[in-house]
Amino acid sequence: MLMARKIPIFKRWAPEWLIKIILFAMTLPGIIIFFLPLANISAAAGYYGCEPADIQFAVALFYAGYVGFYSLERRFFSFLAAKEYFLIFTTLQILACLICYYTHEIYILFPVRFLQGMLFAGNVNLSLTLIFTRLSSERGREISFSVFFGILICALPFNNLITADLIDSYNFNIVYKTAIFSYLPGLMFLTLTMSNYRPHARFPLYKLDWESFVLFSIILVLVGYITIFGQEYYWLEDHRIMGSVIGIIVLGGISVFRQNAIKRAYIDLRVFRYRNFRVGLLVLFIMYICRFTSGITNNYFATELHLDPFHISYINIFNLSGLVLGVIIACCMVLQKKKIQYIWVPGFLMLLLFHALMYYSFDVQANEFNYFIPLCIQGLGVGLLMVPTIIFIISSVPASIGPSAAAAALAIRYLGFCISIALINFYELFEKSRHYNAFQDHLTAVDPAVKNFLHQQAARLMAKGMSEDHAVKAANKLLMGRMNIQDHVRFAMDYYEMMAWLLSASLLLILLFPYLNRTALYLKSRRLSPA
Repeated sequence: MLMARKIPIFKRWAPEWLIKIILFAMTLPGIIIFFLPLANISAAAGYYGCEPADIQFAVALFYAGYVGFYSLERRFFSFLAAKEYFLIFTTLQILACLICYYTHEIYILFPVRFLQGMLFAGNVNLSLTLIFTRLSSERGREISFSVFFGILICALPFNNLITADLIDSYNFNIVYKTAIFSYLPGLMFLTLTMSNYRPHARFPLYKLDWESFVLFSIILVLVGYITIFGQEYYWLEDHRIMGSVIGIIVLGGISVFRQNAIKRAYIDLRVFRYRNFRVGLLVLFIMYICRFTSGITNNYFATELHLDPFHISYINIFNLSGLVLGVIIACCMVLQKKKIQYIWVPGFLMLLLFHALMYYSFDVQANEFNYFIPLCIQGLGVGLLMVPTIIFIISSVPASIGPSAAAAALAIRYLGFCISIALINFYELFEKSRHYNAFQDHLTAVDPAVKNFLHQQAARLMAKGMSEDHAVKAANKLLMGRMNIQDHVRFAMDYYEMMAWLLSASLLLILLFPYLNRTALYLKSRRLSPA
């Protein structure tokens, strides 16, 4: 409380509990619009007249803006008073949502989404920095850290839950109007409760490292472009993908040379000298690839089980509850100073169990009750791993380069998100083709089972009044439809099997390297903004 009064950013009459609620509330609308287009990809693609891959790219652009601007944003915090900063960035975010609401053009949406990511970085970093400075104890900082990341990883199932009814009743753009109104209460409270106090001298903005920001952001956007559209354009056979790869190599080389040459690096590359830091990044990367396999499950619910978005969002409540429980347990274990292996092993075991259960649960016909427990287990695993892994990464380096470690962790999370999309796209096409060809080799007109199926379907259709010629053609189409369903189920099983092997290898890595426990899990800096 004493520390809170030494930094009079808020007016004296505002109670501490209200200030913390307001600061957390200011991050919520940004977290919601982060994955908003993924709430219903089909509805979003239909509204903007584009392909589902374009909607995925819109999310990647938001993520790229967040990652790219993260390290540059700190200078704006030093230049502007906290109240000015909040009001300017929140007003710009509302204007960006307004553009998203009115536009039907995907090529207008793309740059606006990148801008929203930049504004989200500013809003989140300032909110959490102010929360951290008001918490004198390590326990308070780690709880705040856990609450933020708990909200962040719950964004996708939470969005599905709150937008299913809206998108079904209105056009897709209604979600942006909802986001606009969700910003207004926090904006009003901030205007009333914040003073114009400036914690630092007003440093001019003439030495901003815009060059590093532009280089880094272009690399991030190109990574997203390659991973999302690569499969569609046949990877390196297309000149756009080849040009993007060459661009990443050239710009990456320039960026590394520049970071080593300048006095104040955008991201201090010394963080990569620390072994536990590198191991932490690898664990985070694997966790992010495995985390987004839940998208295959949701797609299976929609295509094979024919569940509507309402039912899918309700089923994901179990995933949401698992995430919340996992974050709470992880926070308690971090506060109790448990060794990192005691947190990672149960977390990865949960993810391994989820993939094993789903492997045996995929079928052309199933009861949705079978998936409640696996989805809860998946949420529990992700919730256990997320916060301790990021704290482990930041704790692995000296406090002076902690912000660079946080920025690197954020970049790895973005890379994991993009690579998971690329893997699913590639594996889906490859496995579906392989199984389709295998079925064609075995299903012939003389096969007794095939002949029996075609005869039954044709007889059933003719009984409904269809002519014999049309009934025979329709029966063949029904057979092809059954084959396509089997292809998708087999692809899902094969992908989950691959993830299970990856998780098994990760568990072995964690168990065989005892030096991981030498890094104590604690946040060293009260000024650190989590990535």
